[in-house]
Amino acid sequence: MSFIETDEQQQLRKAVAAMSASYGSDYYLEKARAGEHTTELWSEAGKLGFIGVNLPEEYGGGGAGMYELSLVMEEMAAGGCALLMMVVSPAINGTIIAKYGTDEQKQRWLPGIADGSITMAFAITEPDAGSNSHRITTTARRDGDDWILSGQKVYISGVDQAQAVLVVSRTAEAKTGNLKPALFVVPTDTPGLSWTKIDMEIVSPENQFQLFLDDVRLPADALVGSEDAAIAQLFAGLNPERIMGAASAVGMGRFAITKATDYVKTRQVWKTPIGAHQGISHPLAQNHIEIELAKLMMQKAAALYDLGDDGGAAEAANMAKYAAGEASVRAVDQAVQSLGGNGLTKEYGIASVLTASRLARIAPVSREMILNFVAQTSLGLPRSY
Repeated sequence: MSFIETDEQQQLRKAVAAMSASYGSDYYLEKARAGEHTTELWSEAGKLGFIGVNLPEEYGGGGAGMYELSLVMEEMAAGGCALLMMVVSPAINGTIIAKYGTDEQKQRWLPGIADGSITMAFAITEPDAGSNSHRITTTARRDGDDWILSGQKVYISGVDQAQAVLVVSRTAEAKTGNLKPALFVVPTDTPGLSWTKIDMEIVSPENQFQLFLDDVRLPADALVGSEDAAIAQLFAGLNPERIMGAASAVGMGRFAITKATDYVKTRQVWKTPIGAHQGISHPLAQNHIEIELAKLMMQKAAALYDLGDDGGAAEAANMAKYAAGEASVRAVDQAVQSLGGNGLTKEYGIASVLTASRLARIAPVSREMILNFVAQTSLGLPRSY
């Protein structure tokens, strides 16, 4: 396992950075404030093979791994274009279908996910469950050869731009006790499926929704994997989610530090640019160190996942997500402080990142739940819940 990137990985990084720079944060924010999606950026990323870089070549993907997909996410975020659906569509859904789907499911969904022509949302969180997935009440029951799906989900990203949703439920026969997830692909035009937008303060072109499943009838082939699946089937997608969340936060931190350093190199109110003053330079240097350390853990998590070490990847992915979220929040805050009043203007594009950076400490898993995981799994401490 080496974190010295190959020539191919370096070229991929450069290519993604160039694409992101051609759009930039101005494009991203303009789309977000207009209530529009970044359709052009998503389409180009798909055509260039960036979205599906981790998916099997036989289904139109790049045949690489989570390391390469996290690299794509990091560079897009560093360029001011942190697309949340990169985390959801290829990392979670693409991975789960590639690992557990039937040949027919793979052929139906993976090529579109890979080239961006299909975007798939992911629905696990519920109003009364939150971080406790074992309390999920969305239920699937059999009706002949069909399945009937009923329940509610909340904070589901990008349903309005998705062609399908991968819904996490439990079967009627296993509706109590520990969750044994049953995963279903639900096309967004399926009768009985509806959603309402959640108004958020985050400036993002990707929206959040509450999802309602009112006796949604699905064919037998909507089920992905086993109806009585081990929790490992679900975490096949959740570990990549944490890695991609870390990648997004690392990229966002890099974006903020770049904005700040560009500004303080030229902003002069005394004899030298303010970047020469240690009160400015030292905090930014510390931010850079913290982001680079978080990036190393993210790379370790991605490398372990690609090697098939699920246990090692889970620990590293959680640590990477925690470290990147904390470092990103501090970097964005310091960037705003470094710019002073200009840090709060639309012109400089940093203030809009303040709320977005907080997301990395909350979702897809909160910092507190990560600390619980590390305390119990890494340190062997007793559970408190």
